[in-house]
Amino acid sequence: MIAKILEKSVSGQRISPDEGLELLKSHELTLIGSAADRVARRMHPEPFRTYNIDRNINYSNICTAVCDFCAFYRSPKSDEGYVLPRAELLRKVEETVALGGNQILMQGGLHPKFKLDWYEELLSDIKGEFPQVNIHGFSPPEIHHFTKLNHLSLREVLERLKQAGLGSLPGGGAEILVDRVRGEITRGKVMTDDWLNVMRAWHELGGISSATMMFGHVETLEERIEHLQRLRTLQDETSGFSAFICWTFQPEHTDLAHLSPKGAFDYLHTQAVARLYLDNIPNIQSSWVTQGLKIGQLAMLYGANDMGSLMIEENVVAEAGTVHLLTLDQIRDAISELGYQPRQRDVFYQLVDPQLEQMAIASNRAGAKSPTLPVVMN
Repeated sequence: MIAKILEKSVSGQRISPDEGLELLKSHELTLIGSAADRVARRMHPEPFRTYNIDRNINYSNICTAVCDFCAFYRSPKSDEGYVLPRAELLRKVEETVALGGNQILMQGGLHPKFKLDWYEELLSDIKGEFPQVNIHGFSPPEIHHFTKLNHLSLREVLERLKQAGLGSLPGGGAEILVDRVRGEITRGKVMTDDWLNVMRAWHELGGISSATMMFGHVETLEERIEHLQRLRTLQDETSGFSAFICWTFQPEHTDLAHLSPKGAFDYLHTQAVARLYLDNIPNIQSSWVTQGLKIGQLAMLYGANDMGSLMIEENVVAEAGTVHLLTLDQIRDAISELGYQPRQRDVFYQLVDPQLEQMAIASNRAGAKSPTLPVVMN
């Protein structure tokens, strides 16, 4: 039934939304995974597979939006809300650099009071201390919020942030890019077209970004394909997405805790279909952070060509009760066990100099024994 669709994709032809849906409805996981692996090998014939070293820094958890799927945010009136002191944030960047990191992923909530100059100063402070570090920061919901709070155009906001030191945009806040889904699980947050418009404007300024999908909650299979189609269409227009990452919704401690979590089958299945469908996005990252080491490694045979980040720190998924801890050696070994050479990369998927890579390996091994250099999520 699906053999012709798979062969079509493997040969480099684009599959349609209806064909993508047929693949999602199929239970032939092994066939779909094998096809996704063949596509990944065609797109990445090199003998290595990659990973990154970075840190998720959540500068604040205060958020005016209400998302039923989020266990991390706190309302502006909550006693549990925080804003990281600047000195602590810079210390976190310093620790990341000491472990060989070349990037920080910096995101927060939709803070009701901070104006754009606060974020410009934040970026400038980081780049002033660590000019070599790429700031992968501010998801589309945050950027859209900045435009509303400051009464500025999207382009002006992005230009000012870029001038202050913003290097690339994360794909956070995408969830499912279908307004029916977004309206059901969130309130006060960016809708589909505006999420895409943020990415479009950033790409038009010459910037790159990642694309994401959080699935396994209230969406249908048709809506998963619609999400992928929206990403593929924008990528045809801008070519600005460097990578795609998907993961299963983690319901614990959220307002959707009554939903049953999706397992490894659904994760591997959806990622493999994404690899077949997103023929114009070059890289697929494994999501070991939500799936654990073994499934994260298996994902490298289901369309992924990148193990993602060491993720020295992660807070959002951890708040939902999912905490998988990997060392750099475990990530590298997972790649080696599949017959590939593990190589560290940067956000642009350029390989890090081998000497710097070896220094990072040594630093992580030493840091694993030092309380001042954490190498796992906290």
